[in-house]
Amino acid sequence: MGLVNWLDPHVDQYVLSTAGEKKVVEVHKHWIVMVWPAVRVAIGIVIIVTGMAYQGAIFWVFFLLGMVIGVQALYRILEEYRDRFVITNQRVFRVNGVLSTARASVPLLRILDITVNKPMIGRWLNYGHFIFESAAQVQGLNRITYVKDIDQREDVLRIVMEGDIPAQLATPVEDDGT
Repeated sequence: MGLVNWLDPHVDQYVLSTAGEKKVVEVHKHWIVMVWPAVRVAIGIVIIVTGMAYQGAIFWVFFLLGMVIGVQALYRILEEYRDRFVITNQRVFRVNGVLSTARASVPLLRILDITVNKPMIGRWLNYGHFIFESAAQVQGLNRITYVKDIDQREDVLRIVMEGDIPAQLATPVEDDGT
């Protein structure tokens, strides 16, 4: 678990516990965002293996093409894995980035409207997209895509925004990424 722990963005460090802030839920993206990059990794491997049937310059063309496709796809998988959306009792924030980390947050009081968009395949696979309208219009948080269990996440967000956090939500909920 060392590599997975190292890759985790550790969002708990951004929760302002000294100000009474508590993490309610940390949301990983839905698994569907990993499918196309995983297919590209497999394609890259197939290209590299195919290149082994050749010698000389043709081998290197296949090898480099397979590596470029595979490495780019692995980077995309890592990018999606590290993209987290967090709901606390005071604000919502997003942490993302691979080599550098970006954060955006909006206090709950500034969120004016929440739109949930569930495409047809999202209805089948249980994911959707949040679109926030806030007084600040923070660009990093205006659209959160591929949120798994979107209906439950919306309920949690609305309960937290009302300020009536039930006991079961008072303790942080870890999203296992599945």
